[in-house]
Amino acid sequence: MERISRRIAAVAESATLAIDARFKALKAAGESVVGFGAGEPDFPTPDAIVEAAVEACRNPANHVYTPTPGLPELRSAIAAKTARDSGLAVEAAQVLVTNGGKQAIYNTFATLLDPGDEVIVIAPYWVTYPEAIALAGGVPVYVETDESTGFKAPVEALEAVRTPKTKILLFVSPSNPTGAVYSRDQIEAIGRWAAEHGLWVVTDEIYEHLVYGSHTQHSMPVVVPELAERCVVVNGVAKTYAMTGWRVGWMIGPPDVIKAATNLQSHATSNVNNVAQRAALAAVSGDLSAAAMMREAFDRRRRRIHEMLSAIPGVTCMEPEGAFYAFPSFKGVLGREIRGETPKNTLELAELILDEAKVAIVPGEAFGAPGYARMAYALGDADLEEGVERIGKLLAEAS
Repeated sequence: MERISRRIAAVAESATLAIDARFKALKAAGESVVGFGAGEPDFPTPDAIVEAAVEACRNPANHVYTPTPGLPELRSAIAAKTARDSGLAVEAAQVLVTNGGKQAIYNTFATLLDPGDEVIVIAPYWVTYPEAIALAGGVPVYVETDESTGFKAPVEALEAVRTPKTKILLFVSPSNPTGAVYSRDQIEAIGRWAAEHGLWVVTDEIYEHLVYGSHTQHSMPVVVPELAERCVVVNGVAKTYAMTGWRVGWMIGPPDVIKAATNLQSHATSNVNNVAQRAALAAVSGDLSAAAMMREAFDRRRRRIHEMLSAIPGVTCMEPEGAFYAFPSFKGVLGREIRGETPKNTLELAELILDEAKVAIVPGEAFGAPGYARMAYALGDADLEEGVERIGKLLAEAS
């Protein structure tokens, strides 16, 4: 009998966290390293949010268990914030507060999927999605995209993989890892297709406020209202408010789904940390001035990283439209010798870049896209330029 269950043994390590851990270990050892790995803003949490948490620590009401689905006032504030930011009108009872967006995703798939149910996943995809689907007994079915479509899947590609077992479409815009943002017309077409075939849609809107240029964010259940009863929206405070470490996310869905997911969470983790919930309450109840400041910095960085990566021979890069990731193709340098090594894939190339240039990137294999790499530009401008310059100098030696 095996010591570890087959279900858990099959879970792949998070490539983004693994790269970040190695980056931090090198930095702790005194190495001059630049990290494009972890997807977290380099800004501190805004002062007003921190002060709300400090005050919450002093209040004994936050020292005890609270309702599993979240503080009532936070659930109401999330409902109000959702109506304000995306136009989706929901009741507080349709909100479940979770330990970060990851638990919201896990809860959602565990609540909706039975063994063998299929989930359409558009690749490239965030590393956690397939694992959460598999843990729930579901089967991820991938639709591949590339630069020719702006890393966006047309309805025809989705329809090509739909089967009688298809239950859910996973939809993400802005995208992690590609930075792609779907237009309103594209979202409407996909939403109407999903509604026509009776599919559920799980839409991850964690990057809703990080869109640039002429691109805009649209929530699918707002664009296609008939989807609302078969749609779960996942979101959280991590990216918008620079609160990755506070671990507060949420799922919004039909009352029966939220009730079932709350029951699941009651046996898994119970309520989210009360102090973090109070901080999240301050965040979602406040204005978006801090988010606007961060978006301005990310906008500047995305244009600069796109410019610098595009100037490296053998590297191509679509200009990011949202989130804070560039997703360059390194296919033009694979198979060429660099300092005695000949990387055949981006897994090997990422290792070489970290070893020789002391720069951490996440290989595209982790996202279902060999030949590419994800580079988070949520780091200081000087570090960004230094990191890309190092990569450029190393790859200039390719022969």
